[in-house]
Amino acid sequence: MTQQPGQPDDPPERTFEDVMWSRVERRRERIRAQVRRNRRGGHRVPTWVLATVLGLFLLGWLVLILLG
Repeated sequence: MTQQPGQPDDPPERTFEDVMWSRVERRRERIRAQVRRNRRGGHRVPTWVLATVLGLFLLGWLVLILLG
């Protein structure tokens, strides 16, 4: 026997707003988890080393442009 729409056993349909809100909540939770991981630390390369390498790279690039 098939049920007719509107029967008490039918699960409610999800609206577009419900789907979008769920998507936003999942994204927020992923961001929160990423922030928690970042705050725990445990980085393999310190930030100052990365900044130094970037500075040297940019300085070398600038020298190549000015002297090349």
